[in-house]
Amino acid sequence: MFAVIKNIIVGNKNGKSRESQEDRERKKHVAAGVVLLEAAHIDNECSVEEMEHIVATLKDKFDLPESSVADLLEIAHADREQSVDLWQFTNHINKHFSTDEKLAVLEDVWRIILLDGKLDKHENHYAHKLANLFHLSHGQMIEAKLMAREQLAQLG
Repeated sequence: MFAVIKNIIVGNKNGKSRESQEDRERKKHVAAGVVLLEAAHIDNECSVEEMEHIVATLKDKFDLPESSVADLLEIAHADREQSVDLWQFTNHINKHFSTDEKLAVLEDVWRIILLDGKLDKHENHYAHKLANLFHLSHGQMIEAKLMAREQLAQLG
């Protein structure tokens, strides 16, 4: 009995936890979802267009069906409401995303922020804070912002 509990807490003999690949992927998706939701809510004006953009982004980024995205967002909303800060989500992203993947998430955040054509000081601060939490340089943060602007210009 003690060995079973120890394996659950510490992991099995190979140093791997019993967490399934599906659970790990879900945690990655939720962490990204929380970061995107925070971008949409940071100015206290989460529009329908921003939510549609989040759904499309999660669906495309993680190749998820619409129903899975709805479930993911429900969990992400709850996690966002219960958390006191973003560290647990950005820490998870730092551990499980490559630098290019983190840049892509920051680019997604900038697209959500810039979607309404206005850059609120809280939104700007959030993007800078997120870049810092992702251990990205100022130059990388600016690059992500410019890419997001370019992508939005092509859409509109």
